[in-house]
Amino acid sequence: MEAATDLRLRCRAPLSSLRPKTPLRLPPSSRADFDRAPGPSSAGRADARALDRIGLETALSQRVLPMERAGWVTPVACTDIDVFTRLEPGLTARLGPVVFRRKAERDILAEIERLRAPYLARRAETRTPARESCRGWSGARTGAIAVLVASLGLAVTLAWPRAAVLALAAWTALTLVSVTLLRSLGALVEFRHARRMARTWTSRRPDPPLGPLPRISLLVPLYRETEIASRLVERLGRLAYPRHRMEVCLILEASDTATADALDAASLPPFMRVVRVPDGACRTKPRAMNYAFDFTQGDIVGIYDAEDRPARDQLLKIAQAFSRAGPEVACLQGVLDFYNPRQSWLTRCFTIDYAAWFRLVLPGLVRLGFVIPLGGTTVFFRRAALESLGRWDAQNVTEDADLGLRLARHGFRCAFVPTVTEEEATASVPAWIRQRSRWIKGYWVTWAVHMRDPLRLLGDLGPLRFIGVQILFLGTLSQFVLAPVLWSFWLIVFGLPHPLTHVAPPGVVPALAALFFFCEVATMAILAASVATPRGSWLIKWVPLMHLYFPLAALASWKGMAELVTRPFYWDKTQHGLTVNRSRPASQAHL
Repeated sequence: MEAATDLRLRCRAPLSSLRPKTPLRLPPSSRADFDRAPGPSSAGRADARALDRIGLETALSQRVLPMERAGWVTPVACTDIDVFTRLEPGLTARLGPVVFRRKAERDILAEIERLRAPYLARRAETRTPARESCRGWSGARTGAIAVLVASLGLAVTLAWPRAAVLALAAWTALTLVSVTLLRSLGALVEFRHARRMARTWTSRRPDPPLGPLPRISLLVPLYRETEIASRLVERLGRLAYPRHRMEVCLILEASDTATADALDAASLPPFMRVVRVPDGACRTKPRAMNYAFDFTQGDIVGIYDAEDRPARDQLLKIAQAFSRAGPEVACLQGVLDFYNPRQSWLTRCFTIDYAAWFRLVLPGLVRLGFVIPLGGTTVFFRRAALESLGRWDAQNVTEDADLGLRLARHGFRCAFVPTVTEEEATASVPAWIRQRSRWIKGYWVTWAVHMRDPLRLLGDLGPLRFIGVQILFLGTLSQFVLAPVLWSFWLIVFGLPHPLTHVAPPGVVPALAALFFFCEVATMAILAASVATPRGSWLIKWVPLMHLYFPLAALASWKGMAELVTRPFYWDKTQHGLTVNRSRPASQAHL
């Protein structure tokens, strides 16, 4: 090899062009032997200007790093000779004569990050096109609009009190009926497939033959997760997937030294590595994922949260599902469940809520072709599709819901996969309200961003899916905000005096009472059906307690709406690792 390199330096020819006329018979040094050999020294410093000449994207995706010139030749650090040989013509065209230097992948990435971390961090904040991003959101402008709308509403109420009361009741009833009908439709459609779905989930038959397994990159954003870091490493280490076909990026904020120390103590396996995100204009999960995405190579990119415990065979199921799906299926969503449902009344209700959403409503809506807001974890994407969209909106605190809508607008589809990830349900009311207020705030922002140009959204989605988006976002959010109006309908049900009694035309009040009662029964039926399984039937008796659970969302909605003005990009952190986990493994978590 040294002789060939010397010859190349003298004749300035690419190394790949030096082909012997007859095959060389080298003693036991095959290409594999050569790859395992130490290779030329990787000593020397990286050259930032040479890095710019070959392109940062090329350096990151191919794991190559030009070093400072040695004479009139540029050493190029690379993980193996095959990659160098393939890239050599292009490298030579940009850098002049080049020579191979072996360097470990981690060292290459660390050097690139050292040289270009500030640039990558800034770019992570603006990946999404401006017309689809909320980064131009102004809290002051939002506050001014809110004051204007409130003043207008007050003026109308004072001028025409009867009309204002009727309009408020009509809008509340309309959103209640539309949301209930859409959720019921999705639940009924999925319920028809429940037996088939149950057979699929419990089947022990081998899966159909699959081609080469794709490389999967897992992004796991962490922030102040010292309590759960070691358990996370252990849980991800149980995933049954070839280690050479997967990589796990544990994403930390640069200032989060406590979690970094906890991960150091956990002794990460070779397929896991830590990515430190420099400080920037915002500190959000999507910004961190945009930054870490540059350091991944997977054909499929998945997301887990810090407290997640995925089923052992989850990645295999994801790979198989993508191989059977068409290219228009850019996203696969798994089912979310909890491993601490028995901890408190709140975790029981949270488990019922998630069961209805992830096991009945969302899968049913997908079958019907509606747009769905994605979950923030156990969601997997085709890399090319994610790149074409501009990845995640860095400022959106519900980047998952936003991405589900953007995928649909660009012609992609999502599908559900029968695989479960267990999470830690929030066990205290204040923590639940903080978490839910962030979700509601993000839903408002997502709806407002995509409704900047309603006609364009209508053209992208079509009439039916456009209406579905209005119901799922605006309808649901209106119900949270107007919850006191909804609660007042109980007065009608029990025959007590109600403000509508004196202003509504005859027959309207009894009709509203019947409508409200029907929607309540339908909602409770969906919740009960979602847990009516051998493993979840113990939760059915807790379904009536949901009448205490849902009002908490009203409190969360008012907090979230206030933050639209005061702190639109603030990520209200949920504390994890508070539950001692002694429950069943996720592979058996089928309610």
